[in-house]
Amino acid sequence: MGTASFGGKFQGRRAALLATGAGGTFPRLFYTREPIYGMPQTSVRTSALPASEEKAAHVRRMFSSIAPRYDLLNHLLSLNIDRVWRRRAVDRLGWESNPSGTYLDSCAGTLDLAVELARRPGFTGRVVGSDFTYAMLEHGTDKLAAIAVEPACADAMLLPFADEAFDGATVGFGVRNLADLDVGLRETARVLKAGARFVVLEFTTPGWQPFRGLYLFYFLRVLPAVGRLVSRHDSAYTYLPESVRQFPEPLELAARMERAGFADVGWTTLSGGIAALHWGTKR
Repeated sequence: MGTASFGGKFQGRRAALLATGAGGTFPRLFYTREPIYGMPQTSVRTSALPASEEKAAHVRRMFSSIAPRYDLLNHLLSLNIDRVWRRRAVDRLGWESNPSGTYLDSCAGTLDLAVELARRPGFTGRVVGSDFTYAMLEHGTDKLAAIAVEPACADAMLLPFADEAFDGATVGFGVRNLADLDVGLRETARVLKAGARFVVLEFTTPGWQPFRGLYLFYFLRVLPAVGRLVSRHDSAYTYLPESVRQFPEPLELAARMERAGFADVGWTTLSGGIAALHWGTKR
């Protein structure tokens, strides 16, 4: 794995896009293809939740380690419900009002949410899929044949994009991993045009019994065991439930989005409260 390999895939896909008329190139101002943090290192940390000052480096190492099996585990552990959630997130984005616009999928991982938007019938715009874990983006590039998605290795708390560069933005299961949630929300607001929609898809914990008890048994006991077996990573799928339990409840996340510069903020829970969908409009 290396920068040259990632760049080669990117250049080949760009040529295919231009040949088919499916898309073009971004102004250089909009994105970077170079990994900001360099190549990932193998994680040797055993605790599930790092101290706040170590969180960014820990998260990057962890996702670099599980990247090869990330998609398989997502679909397996969610029973493919994650695909439905991503469709719901794109439905909330309101891209239809500007189908030729430029959109950001921040904390994009292996690019599933970016691909979901780019493949929508009638969408003629472009999507930048931004993530600070190089390995995750690289494992998502095989999904990008002849669709207008550009991978960008960049930190969601310090995006290498111009002010008001995007017509909308999404984050799928990523804000929970930010070292500073409020900084990340404000940074997303900075790169959005006034009136642009921002949609956040994130895990939460169901509140009603007996479903809550059954879900927590699965989430805290079954999921970590299966995740550990398939991913071969000691702590990644223990980190997941612990990070969800420490993440703000939907009402608090909505309030923090408002403080970050978003108006008309709303939210709804999905699949009995397993996940939550938030949305807001850049003031």
